[in-house]
Amino acid sequence: MEGKNLEKPLQEGNLHRQLNCLIVAHLRHHNLTQAARAVASATMTPLDVEAPPDKLLELVAKGLAVEKDETLRGVPSSTLFDLGTALGYGSNQNPRVSSVDFSAAQDTKCSTKSFPKHETRHLSEHKNIARCARFSTDGRFVATGSADTSIKLFEISKIKQMMLPDSKDGLVRPVIRTFYDHAQPINDLDFHPQNTVLISGAKDNTIKFFDFSKATAKRAFRVIQDTHNVRSVSFHPSGDFLIAGTDHPIAHLYDVNTFQCYLSANAPEMDVNGAINQVRYSSTGGMYVTASKDGAIRLWDGVSASCVRSIVGAHGTAEATSACFTKDLRFVLSCGKDSTVKLWEIGTGRLVKQYLGATHTQLRCQAVFNDTEEFVLSIDEPNNEIVVWDTLTAEKVAKWPSNHIGAPRWIEHSPTEPAFISCGTDRSVRFWKENL
Repeated sequence: MEGKNLEKPLQEGNLHRQLNCLIVAHLRHHNLTQAARAVASATMTPLDVEAPPDKLLELVAKGLAVEKDETLRGVPSSTLFDLGTALGYGSNQNPRVSSVDFSAAQDTKCSTKSFPKHETRHLSEHKNIARCARFSTDGRFVATGSADTSIKLFEISKIKQMMLPDSKDGLVRPVIRTFYDHAQPINDLDFHPQNTVLISGAKDNTIKFFDFSKATAKRAFRVIQDTHNVRSVSFHPSGDFLIAGTDHPIAHLYDVNTFQCYLSANAPEMDVNGAINQVRYSSTGGMYVTASKDGAIRLWDGVSASCVRSIVGAHGTAEATSACFTKDLRFVLSCGKDSTVKLWEIGTGRLVKQYLGATHTQLRCQAVFNDTEEFVLSIDEPNNEIVVWDTLTAEKVAKWPSNHIGAPRWIEHSPTEPAFISCGTDRSVRFWKENL
């Protein structure tokens, strides 16, 4: 009996020690050395304790997501988010595992990989320029937004069915929803990480929430009215917050349940032309990154919203047009109107790789990883081509005609499989997938 009585206190003590180690490591990794020393001293935890960067934030984000999921079970669909069980949204699609060891990014002896050939298909057209695209986190849906103020939602399984050799034109319709509720062109989109909710940011200064589990819904069920043109949006992995990049130089953080807006209390001095072209959360929500019109890439703490690193002049005096994290949270990939794509080390702000040979000086061009992060994709505007580089060697491994009339404005890769979307000034949306 005595052993059983001791079991629970011992388990709790072990958990407390693990938690203290994670707290100390988290503070140290974020250069909060004085706070790390104080906690280490108070809890008798070694100051140099080893733990993966942002492990604490990752566990908290996962815990919050589970807690929210448990809270939402049994809640009627009239509440904020419909669970959309009929669509099976959020189910694990067994994505391919990343095979890139970014610790080898400085090794010039890496062998260059070949990028597999892809087939492409025209999917649909908007009535005006197709300005942006986004895949759902489970890779089962992709949405596009247009200057005609409409949003089209595609189901990937239907796209693949349409691309089968024996498929007859017109029998399979991959567009499963079309939403109309903005007054001006749409700039960016994102999917809620757990629920069937799609958000859009637009030039009409609004962020709108659409429930795509309901076939008859054409308009938003909730709206955030911002004070500026909403240029970019990104959901926190918990789904409880979203970050908006606007014409204002500091990102706007929103609680999606209360719509309360928060701004960073210690933002660095910025150029008046510091409008944010793109904002993206890391996979754990521990950080977010902004790419700005003043050419800077800035990294922000996902909890305190404080700026932890500014890479001023990341793209010279040209606009920084996109930025995203690697899965290991050690690097950021950025693109700019100086016709460069760059890989930056987060811990030092050091430039690690440059991907050259594609010209993009006019459009708000994207640079993205493929789903395994082995390759980087972007656009060459004058030649109207999609360009692909080997991530580690930075060698150009492919350039393909885009099949658009005029260069694409946006390229977005699936997070779960070898497939991507391109859309552009010719109003069209194209799907690309690896040849089997």
